[in-house]
Amino acid sequence: MLHDSVTPYQNKDVEKKEQVAQMFDTIANRYDALNSVLSLGIHKAWRKKCVAILAETKPALILDVATGTADFAIECSSINPKKIIGVDISEGMMKFGREKISHLNLSETIELTYGNAEILSYNDNEFDAIVVGFGVRNFQNLEKGLTNLYRILKPGGQLIILEFSYPTNFFVKAFYTFYLSVITPLIGRLFSKDKRAYSYLAESVKAFPHNQSFVDVLNKNNYQTTYFKKVCFGVAAIYVAKK
Repeated sequence: MLHDSVTPYQNKDVEKKEQVAQMFDTIANRYDALNSVLSLGIHKAWRKKCVAILAETKPALILDVATGTADFAIECSSINPKKIIGVDISEGMMKFGREKISHLNLSETIELTYGNAEILSYNDNEFDAIVVGFGVRNFQNLEKGLTNLYRILKPGGQLIILEFSYPTNFFVKAFYTFYLSVITPLIGRLFSKDKRAYSYLAESVKAFPHNQSFVDVLNKNNYQTTYFKKVCFGVAAIYVAKK
C-alpha cells in the first residue's frame, strides 16, 4: 500500500514508526499552536462532531490511539466515560498532553501511555470504543494496525477515525492542494525546528486512501456498518465503523 511507504525522513535504515516518533518529539512544543494556526482552529469542531457520534453508544472504556497532546481524549471526557486510555509512540507529545490533563483535573479519567497501534497488547474485546484523530496516516502498516484495533474492540464496539481527506470540488481541491503543498510546509519551516515535518504532512495526506477507498480498507479488515462523513468541504472526513 502506497501509504505505508511514505515516511517523514525517507531514511530506509529507520522504520517509519521510529521516524514518526522522532518527528513528533521534535515538534511537540509547538504542535498545538501550529495546529490551530494551520487549521484556523477548525479541527476542534471536527473532534466535537466525532464525540457527538460516540456519545450515542455511551462507551465506558475508550482507547484514544495516536493521542498526541490528548485533545481527542480530553474531548471524549465530555461524555463521561469511566476511563480513557490514550496511547502514542511520541513521549514528547504525551508530556504536553499530561500537562493539559492535569490542568483540567482529568488525571483520574484519562491515562496516557506509550503504545503502537500495530502491537498493542490489550486483551481481546476490551474497549467499548476506539478513536483515532489524524493518526492512521502515521501507522507503519495501515492494515496491521486496523486489524489489531479490531481485535481489542468489543463486539458491537465503535471505531471512529478523524483524518485529513481530499475535496472533490475542483476549486476547493485546487486551493487545498496549494495550501497543503506550499503554505503548510512554509509555515512549518518558519515555526518548527523540523523542516520535514509539515512536508511529510502533505505527502502522507496525498498517499492515504480517502473517503470510500478507506471505507473499503475498513471493510476488508472485517469492520461492519462502515461509513464516512465529509467535513469542511471534504478537507477532512470522519470514518465510523463497528465490530
